[in-house]
Amino acid sequence: MNEPETIDQIFKMKTVAVVGMSPKPERPSHYVGMYLKEQGYDIIPVNPGHKEIAGMTSYPSLLDIPVKVDVVDVFRRPEHAVPISEAAVEIGARALWLQDGVINDEAAKLAEDASLLVVMNDCMLRRHRQFFGEL
Repeated sequence: MNEPETIDQIFKMKTVAVVGMSPKPERPSHYVGMYLKEQGYDIIPVNPGHKEIAGMTSYPSLLDIPVKVDVVDVFRRPEHAVPISEAAVEIGARALWLQDGVINDEAAKLAEDASLLVVMNDCMLRRHRQFFGEL
């Protein structure tokens, strides 16, 4: 978990569901999602409180997304991570990324046991900039 090789493999994937994406530009979930979109990733907001975020269709849950998801990027409190991890496994995602402060060993183990790549307590935007020299 969190090894450079794992992170590199994840960045080669293209479809990212951002769970907990906010419509508010000042929120990390919003600007990280938008950064990834600018970098060429297909972003799918997941937020049951909104039908659209930043011009993109937002889905109430991972199970409602009609296309294949590669990476599940989680911006929810740690106590919500287990059901999100279970849903990521159920939809056949290839990776689970738990953002800064999202630490849940049970969620990580569930995903790893299902052969998903896992990153926990780290930021996709910060790591992407480190990997691709944009610091």
